[in-house]
Amino acid sequence: MHTVGETRYNHWFDGLALLHSFTIRDGEVYYRSKYLRSDTYTANIEANRIVVSEFGTMAYPDPCKNIFSKAFSYLSHTIPDFTDNCLINIMRCGEDFYATTETNYIRKINPQTLETLEKVDYRKYVAVNLATSHPHYDAAGNVLNVGTSIVDKGKTKYVIFKIPATVPGGRKEGRSPLKDTEVFCSIAARSLLSPSYYHSFGVTENYIIFLEQPFKLDILKMATAYIRGVSWASCLAFHREDKTHVHIIDRRTRKPVLTKYYTDPMVVFHHVNAYEEDGCLLFDVIAYEDGSLYQLFYLANLNKDFEENSRLTSMPTLKRFALPLHVDKVTA
Repeated sequence: MHTVGETRYNHWFDGLALLHSFTIRDGEVYYRSKYLRSDTYTANIEANRIVVSEFGTMAYPDPCKNIFSKAFSYLSHTIPDFTDNCLINIMRCGEDFYATTETNYIRKINPQTLETLEKVDYRKYVAVNLATSHPHYDAAGNVLNVGTSIVDKGKTKYVIFKIPATVPGGRKEGRSPLKDTEVFCSIAARSLLSPSYYHSFGVTENYIIFLEQPFKLDILKMATAYIRGVSWASCLAFHREDKTHVHIIDRRTRKPVLTKYYTDPMVVFHHVNAYEEDGCLLFDVIAYEDGSLYQLFYLANLNKDFEENSRLTSMPTLKRFALPLHVDKVTA
């Protein structure tokens, strides 16, 4: 849903989440859909206008407030309280299902009725302000995911966390697997106030692949976006003078491997595949030369001169990387 009352979202990725369900039974397919009843959805519908900000759309709950009251209310905390409009993916966690987005919030749903259940804040279980919507599942059913912890105890870091499918001795009936979430590994961000944006990561049998790319979120700009009247998306910038750093974590030791890898600057939203072969770690990604793809999906660009705008966007390239896991330290 991109329009609420007389207001309209700016970006395709901002629209209110719609759940879809397909049931196959007795040779027939049954379909149903329902809007996710998030707090964001409820607030917008009750006000009959957009009052909760999304990544590409900054909204103001009370249009009568002046700039000073906005400043005092908003700067009371540096990192804003994000939306729970979980519109990207569905995550299975034990026997539970959650709609997810890239903030710290997920929403439990009933997969049969599509009813929206409780709102869950990742921060209750692991210190992350942002998290991907594309987790991985291992053979045991454990969930692996990556989030960003912004300026926590003077450090900004990428946190790889695990939600276990089972726990020693079993889990009490009704106990959420989220309560047993553990930090698998953390990686210090190269910049305290400009962590990398990322949308997915890679996993093989023995390794986790995380790309710290030069598509960065400016935390200071984000903290003041509300009072400046700009969206959080405007705080993202591509730094073509930087490298893309490839972090490899050994799942057996839960530590980064000692060898440092990097490649040319690029923007990656989706990993395609990852596996180990002949002493190498191989992974495939869809790579862009810059962050212009995100700009293309502003509704103004989609609705007007789409063909021309598309030509201005960097073309996606399927790239394969082969990283030797055992490097001869004597070799220069």
